[in-house]
Amino acid sequence: MPRPNLNPVKQLIDQLALHDLISAEDRVAFYELPYSSRQFEAGTYLLRDGEITSHCAILVSGIAYRHKVTSDGSRQIVSICLPGEVINLQQLYLDEADNNVQALNQCQISFISHAALRRLVNQRPSIARAFFASTLVELSMSREWMLSIGRRDARARVAHFLCEIALRLNIDGVPDGTSYELPMTQEQLGDALGLTAVHINRMIMGLVKDNLITRRKHGITIPSWERLVQAAGFNSRYLKLNG
Repeated sequence: MPRPNLNPVKQLIDQLALHDLISAEDRVAFYELPYSSRQFEAGTYLLRDGEITSHCAILVSGIAYRHKVTSDGSRQIVSICLPGEVINLQQLYLDEADNNVQALNQCQISFISHAALRRLVNQRPSIARAFFASTLVELSMSREWMLSIGRRDARARVAHFLCEIALRLNIDGVPDGTSYELPMTQEQLGDALGLTAVHINRMIMGLVKDNLITRRKHGITIPSWERLVQAAGFNSRYLKLNG
């Protein structure tokens, strides 16, 4: 299969470099890693709970979501995966997956073998530090999501989520009028935020009415970043985008 137009290794390096310096020499070593690529349709499971894999999977394009399911079939979405991120990094050292990852829209995934990536991490301390820092940031984000579900009211919860996605997609800042695609149903948003689909719809309509966002199909536009941040009580420190 031909490789995608986007270079998955560069995307991964750029993502890791948000949190730790990676030397030019280590970047070259990274680029030498072999990889393969596949395309997956919306709804496809990219990882299943209990699965054992031999490759790390880099999300090259599209959006995916990580979720867990209770014994009675209830779903909790625990994070959103964006391009440049490894969706199964923990399996570099832990055999079994403990969560599911599904494609929200059409996704391109590139695979690097665990063996090759482990060799690189063992030989290149700056890359090892970058992966460790990336894992710590993921934990920081999980704590913020827990705070939202446990303590923020429904309106702030939805606004905070929209702020997070906007900033993760626009790490240099979110100018007024910024738009992005969020291909999530109201049910999926509810499963991420601990709300019913009806409640999600009510909160989104309220944000639209107050001109904090505009919405067209799956498109979200933010007329005033400052006003949305204020409504959400959003502080981006937990995303660690400045290193």
